[in-house]
Amino acid sequence: MRIKVINPNTTASMTAKIGEAARSVAAPGTEIIAVNPENGPVSIEGHYDEAVSGMALLEEIYRGEAEGVDGYVIACFGDPGLLAAREVATGPVLGIAEAAMHAASFIATGFSVVTTLGRTKIIAEHLAHAYGMDHFCRAIRACELEVLALEDEGSDARRIITEECLRARDEDGSGAIVLGCGGMADLAKAIEADIGIPVIDGVTIATKMVEALVGCGLGTSKHGDLAHPLPKPYAGAFAGYAPKPRVRIHETKYA
Repeated sequence: MRIKVINPNTTASMTAKIGEAARSVAAPGTEIIAVNPENGPVSIEGHYDEAVSGMALLEEIYRGEAEGVDGYVIACFGDPGLLAAREVATGPVLGIAEAAMHAASFIATGFSVVTTLGRTKIIAEHLAHAYGMDHFCRAIRACELEVLALEDEGSDARRIITEECLRARDEDGSGAIVLGCGGMADLAKAIEADIGIPVIDGVTIATKMVEALVGCGLGTSKHGDLAHPLPKPYAGAFAGYAPKPRVRIHETKYA
């Protein structure tokens, strides 16, 4: 089984961290292909960044389809381009926010999301509502850390995030914490040991969920709105983003 884990920003050190997290839980025989686009923002911290990064993300999905990849993880907590990626992909595509929130609802009656900047809280709130998690999500908390602070070994990011997780446990009454950034993938176990409740990193959870879906022979439905994009020309600077012919090494019954 081959799973492509896509960091939609262009920061290679974060991609390496994300790939390591995915490999730490992957089953024997599962190949993790961790990538980031060459073009786009160095971090994703708002609606604009998500919109721009989405196009490069889709290029990585197209490449994966041509290479016969079995499934995909979008390793950004805003789940940018998720539904568009599902239109392109034959196998399952999971976003780390979607996977982490659902996992938290399996093991606790309430969870809090601890994320980076306050400006991204509304994105997480919209996702929680879209994923039917309103009943479980007790709070979304921001540490007011820029995403790239997570890549700075000299920063105080881990302490700040851990303290916010403690406040979420004690003030929100949450039984689990969801880390709201792919760049936090390496912090979950250490924070869990510090605060004594489950701390969920969406990269690892999404990787295992994609493994399970592929293992059960399930791919993305191609009936209705997730059917492959309609072929048509795109004009001007976007000509290169016109829907591409479908080329795959192998197909599933849902293709």
